[in-house]
Amino acid sequence: MDIKKNINKVRILVVGDVMLDRYWYGEVDRISPEAPVPIVNVTQSDERPGGAANVARNAAALGAKVTLLSVVGQDDVGRRLAALLRKAGVAARLHRDKNIATTVKLRVIGRPQRQQLLRLDFETKPGHEILRSKLAEYARLVARHDAVVLSDYGKGGLAHIARMIALARRSRKLVLVDPKGDDFSRYRGASMITPNLKEFRVVAGEWKSERELTDRAQELRRKLKIEALLVTRGEMGMTLFERGRKLHVPAQMLHEVSDVSGAGDTVIATLAVILAAGAELPDAVRIANRAAGIVVGRFGTAVVQAHELFGSSPEN
Repeated sequence: MDIKKNINKVRILVVGDVMLDRYWYGEVDRISPEAPVPIVNVTQSDERPGGAANVARNAAALGAKVTLLSVVGQDDVGRRLAALLRKAGVAARLHRDKNIATTVKLRVIGRPQRQQLLRLDFETKPGHEILRSKLAEYARLVARHDAVVLSDYGKGGLAHIARMIALARRSRKLVLVDPKGDDFSRYRGASMITPNLKEFRVVAGEWKSERELTDRAQELRRKLKIEALLVTRGEMGMTLFERGRKLHVPAQMLHEVSDVSGAGDTVIATLAVILAAGAELPDAVRIANRAAGIVVGRFGTAVVQAHELFGSSPEN
């Protein structure tokens, strides 16, 4: 099967919390006389789609047809995010809530080391009425797509996630969830969830051995009635748990690690696209692991292109 060729036919629906990632870069050469903090002379800025919007642009960068469903404010930030998504080739269905401000994560970066000095978050949760209208549109959209990615950043945009999973599974769609928080029961019935090690520890508790980790992972998988659990483990790689099977894939760092922010977005986007293109799950995990190894070598939220994963020889 020519996975690379099939990607162009894949239709992915991404739903979740979107945000605008802002970066202010500047020189640091002195300490403030007002407080023991560095003074940053800002000389450059950058803006990128973040959260579920970063998942969507990662899927689009691989060549899939991507629809993003989310909520933003009726503000300049929301309009800027919509423009960035259009440029990335994402069909954004952004419901506008006049009572909220679009979420922004502002990072202040000191040069020349590109060290993050400060992060400022601006966020408000969307209202119930706008979330109901989003759920209604989701119900209309889900049947037109091959796979659904639910990207939970804990900002309130996935209040109806249990209903969304049920609707997608009723339509026999692949449902992948990037979870957040200490209650994974809301993700019951999804095809797959992809917590990082910290997120997994919050719900599974501590472990003293690899065997105990495996037991806790399989117990959680059975409890949630999900087909697969993928724990991303940073520099240790990632471990896939299915019924009666475990697969560990060591990290594949092609470059020195620059920034891990957004790596989970790249992983779940790659998994969704590659699985929808017809790959078996172990192969999709290996490809997603490769994508993570590439993206952490780049500063800030970033994407991976299909040619970087496959080169001139498609995965068969």
